[in-house]
Amino acid sequence: MLSRVSTGSKTTLTQWARTQKSVRGYAQVISATASYGNKKVPMSNLEKDKYINYQRIEDNLAIVKKRLGRPLTLSEKILYGHLDDPVNQEIIRGKSYLNLRPDRVACQDATAQMVLLQFISAGIPGVAVPTTVHCDHLIEAQVGGEKDLAKAIEVNKEVYDFLKTSSAKYDIGFWGPGSGIIHQIILENYAFPGGLMIGTDSHTPNAGGLGMVAVGVGGADAVDVMANIPWELKCPNVIGVKLTGDLSGWTASKDVILKVAGILTVKGGTGAIVEYFGPGVESLSCTGMATICNMGAEIGATTSLFPFNRRMGDFLRATKRGEIAAYAESFAHNLRADEGAQYDQIIEINLSELEPHVNGPFTPDLATPLSKLKDAVEKNNWPPEIKVGLIGSCTNSSYEDMSRSAFIAKEAHEHGLKAKSTFTITPGSEQIRATIERDGQEEILKSVGGLVLANACGPCIGQWNRQDVKKGEKNTIVTSYNRNFTGRNDANPATHAFVTSPDLVTALVFAGDLRFNPMTDTLTGADGKPFKFSEPNGAELPSRGYDPGKDTYQAPPEDRSKVNVVIDPKSSRLQFLQPFKKWDGKDAEEMPILIKVKGKCTTDHISMAGPWLKFRGHLDNISNNMLIGAVNAENNAVNKVRNMFTNEYDAVPSVARQYKAKGIGWVVIGDDNYGEGSSREHAALEVRHLGGVAVIVKSFARIHETNLKKQGLLPLTFVNPSDYDKVDPSDKVSIIGLKTFAPGKTLTMRLQKANGATVDIPLNHSFNQNQIEWFKAGSALNRMAQK
Repeated sequence: MLSRVSTGSKTTLTQWARTQKSVRGYAQVISATASYGNKKVPMSNLEKDKYINYQRIEDNLAIVKKRLGRPLTLSEKILYGHLDDPVNQEIIRGKSYLNLRPDRVACQDATAQMVLLQFISAGIPGVAVPTTVHCDHLIEAQVGGEKDLAKAIEVNKEVYDFLKTSSAKYDIGFWGPGSGIIHQIILENYAFPGGLMIGTDSHTPNAGGLGMVAVGVGGADAVDVMANIPWELKCPNVIGVKLTGDLSGWTASKDVILKVAGILTVKGGTGAIVEYFGPGVESLSCTGMATICNMGAEIGATTSLFPFNRRMGDFLRATKRGEIAAYAESFAHNLRADEGAQYDQIIEINLSELEPHVNGPFTPDLATPLSKLKDAVEKNNWPPEIKVGLIGSCTNSSYEDMSRSAFIAKEAHEHGLKAKSTFTITPGSEQIRATIERDGQEEILKSVGGLVLANACGPCIGQWNRQDVKKGEKNTIVTSYNRNFTGRNDANPATHAFVTSPDLVTALVFAGDLRFNPMTDTLTGADGKPFKFSEPNGAELPSRGYDPGKDTYQAPPEDRSKVNVVIDPKSSRLQFLQPFKKWDGKDAEEMPILIKVKGKCTTDHISMAGPWLKFRGHLDNISNNMLIGAVNAENNAVNKVRNMFTNEYDAVPSVARQYKAKGIGWVVIGDDNYGEGSSREHAALEVRHLGGVAVIVKSFARIHETNLKKQGLLPLTFVNPSDYDKVDPSDKVSIIGLKTFAPGKTLTMRLQKANGATVDIPLNHSFNQNQIEWFKAGSALNRMAQK
């Protein structure tokens, strides 16, 4: 063990309040050994012919444990249980590249367009593993759920038709617009303990709340698995988070990950899986565990997960998957860590002492305990007035979340209060929406002024037609979302976005003030008397079961031969892909630096979402947003770089296109943790499409580095991070050593200065031999075609 951190601050202990009986019970796991090969338990109720393969895990682990001779963590059990070749696979944490066989693939509509375009170009008749497409990203929040959904269906008809017909053609399950957010749909229908899933969205780890290793990836990784090619993942380190005590009162599951984010920062989990364990796990609901895993993406973790317990079994049974629950109970010995398993780092959190947190602004790892928030607001001059409070999203939209928020809203309503701030509610799925409508939570939230948005991502990913403030106007919003990067929610760089639990968001909208602490402060009711909110309470699962709502799922047809996929050549939103050129066999010489990026550069800076989402299926059009949010170190300006040949300043994509037209490759120089955030492979595709050759930075976020490799680019890192300062934006760059490109062998960046001098700088890379073949072929997809 490398380090140990103990944390927590005392809060008031309580049981469930007034209207509902406590459901925070204690979990147990049932240990048993059995033979699994003769059992046929379907992965989901929608895929009766696809079965959970616990026998493969059992057989693989017998081999791996004999080889390694040590106890395994839970994540190791699941990963090694899905090895393609457990006999010969090298297994060294933080070093080996594992070849894995995932159980399924999931894609949201914004990324699915490029995934399907790549899959179509591979010429394969159907997917090799169960795959689903979910329409959740393209619905803009404006006036309310039904009207926003209707508008989205009209505006995005061409894209939805493409996704629907492509899914039918290639044997993919299709969840139409209005179904809900991909991660909630996965949790309710497809996630299962011990499974391995990849998804083309960075919050795919949400399924860790059901004991699944679920990893966010770029689209090219998804195409590999869909095409029956083993998925490659660098063997992760394992960070253990030991939970003790009991969650209670105003402290919510969200506060666990908000605290962890403050400890590990946005890059502290890079290259690692975060594995939760300990007696405190028993006080968390299944959807609460999913919340924690979901936001693990904000610390750069490969994924996060929890051991199988009774709370997971309860959720499986509530979502009509009792057979899976029973099967998992019989396999429970492999759904928890071995006794004595070793972690690379351990963090300890006492849930009984954990205080509610509010993280932000501008970064999800700036963690402030609630008791210190008022002082922080005044010290940092954050705008205290809360303009908007938003609950829901893929992180916090469960029945329990909505019930606890409704409990708070009901109490405010009883005191005659309406929300002072604009208050929006995003149900995670059609099933959640229909159930809270039936059970009355929706009515309560509306009664205090809440606006129910469509079952979609909406403001969380920038799909928000916000009208209450002007761009550049300094203001505060609070959300139960996961990310709060600059401009993330509303494209306003002056918006101070804070992330917290739905409970706190709901309480805060009635005060309209970020300095309000519902644990200690009072509000004045309509009768002029002060009152203090009771501790929030809500049912973990609906006592009457879930209401499925409208049926929005399309299963692939039995006869797919008659389905045609058509793209209009004149379309501005869809475009068939053309293969990238393969490497010419030479070192890259005297290339201009398109931009030297200063400071934080997320995938939102490299390829913005929001209004640009409509071009996700048209590579040339969406490339007009490439790096327009990045800060140029030369002039501290955004989207203003100098053309090396004309000496004139222009937009980043424009200068890149001018270089490309002249047949000149170029490079990007970047800072630390470059490409953090979404799994957005367009941030790599656009750079490749507009003529980029290399991206050279201090360090990379995991998914973005892989995406760059997949598209035939060179993601390289300074051996000495301080060498970043030696690079002048006017330098010309040569990459020396490509003719002898090999794993573990450094490359050289030769800078040609304006005065004629040259400076050589050593560069590291993390390519293995297979990935070097991607580079030589021009992309991983080209390499697939060669094979």
